[in-house]
Amino acid sequence: MKYLLSMSLKSLRNRSSTTLLTVLTIAMAVAMLLGVEKVRVQTKQSFANTISNTDLIVGARSGQINLLLYSVFRLGSPTANITWDSYKKIIADPKVAWSIPISLGDSHRGFRVLGTTQDYFKHYQFGSKQHLSFAKGEGLATQFSAVVGSQVAKKLNYQVGDSIVIAHGISDQSFNRHKDSPFIISGILDATGTAVDRTVHVTLNAIDAIHSGYGLNPNQPLGEDHEPEQITAFLLGLQSKMQVFALQRAINTNKTEALSAILPGIALHELWSIMSIAEQALLAVSICVVVAGLLGVLSSLLTSLQGRRREIAILRAMGARPKHILSLLLSEACLISALGIVAGVISLYALMWAIAPYVRSEYGISLSLALLTSTEMLMLLAVQTGALVVGLIPAVNAYLQSLSDGMAVKT
Repeated sequence: MKYLLSMSLKSLRNRSSTTLLTVLTIAMAVAMLLGVEKVRVQTKQSFANTISNTDLIVGARSGQINLLLYSVFRLGSPTANITWDSYKKIIADPKVAWSIPISLGDSHRGFRVLGTTQDYFKHYQFGSKQHLSFAKGEGLATQFSAVVGSQVAKKLNYQVGDSIVIAHGISDQSFNRHKDSPFIISGILDATGTAVDRTVHVTLNAIDAIHSGYGLNPNQPLGEDHEPEQITAFLLGLQSKMQVFALQRAINTNKTEALSAILPGIALHELWSIMSIAEQALLAVSICVVVAGLLGVLSSLLTSLQGRRREIAILRAMGARPKHILSLLLSEACLISALGIVAGVISLYALMWAIAPYVRSEYGISLSLALLTSTEMLMLLAVQTGALVVGLIPAVNAYLQSLSDGMAVKT
């Protein structure tokens, strides 16, 4: 076995240019195959970790995916608002343990602004029921306090005490900024790997004030002296999980106002089912790239085979049996594939390490450099097996030739 491996390495070294190109082809194919799988899995994990231990999300009547995207992931826009009276009526239900009202529609230098109350920092959970924590400062202490996510603070170089101005709408332009109502950063949140990191949190009262035109004392302690007319959505935690469907049915059949109450987990499942088509398409493209790489291995071995007939004949004259020739060609195919797999895995991890900060800041997806999973190992095993199968073609061809070829090269 050791002698066979040594012979294979020497043979590949003699054809170093062709071998290197074939290894690079396999490496690119493996990197793409694993990359698609890792992005697929880690995207799902990042989305699933964004919200935890929330029983219902309530918004204006719309599709549950749209409601989930704008209320949790800050993607898209709400179809309509909810009246404050409807919100108060629902949270007065004995089934409700806590609620978090949210108001969307403003932005700050490319980041979404969310109006809420201090309950947001008490009850909002992500990941495995983790609560939000502060890296610096505190929560919404006054009417015009602002709490920024970790990515907002990092990208804009903000510190506690800095003054910021928000803009109406998603586009932050000078003509739509609320310059007369600056907010003072009172806290910076620890990183969560979720949409919270890319959000500017301000008080619900202040958001309503700057849009309604009434005045608030910026230094006034946060209180419940004013009630907004409308909010965008709200999150609910219930006293018992057994009561979720009953309250959901009551909200969805509410005759006073057209509302939708969704379960985050079910909405996420529907989102994955829609995305599965794109996942399958990407996987199909990756498989095609892998097949192209394996065909490259086949082409390399077949191209070199005709020029190696004298080499094979000499090996036969020295006592090598046809099965040894077969094993030599198979080992070369496996070596090329193994080198390509190793190079592909190393390249993928290097690329993920390089782009992880950008992907996290821009898209909120955490690319973890975790060890290969069992599924990924099976993918690599399939590639290696494919190389073995592909290598059989030139190996069998060489085996048959070695039975009939002599020392002279046939022309």
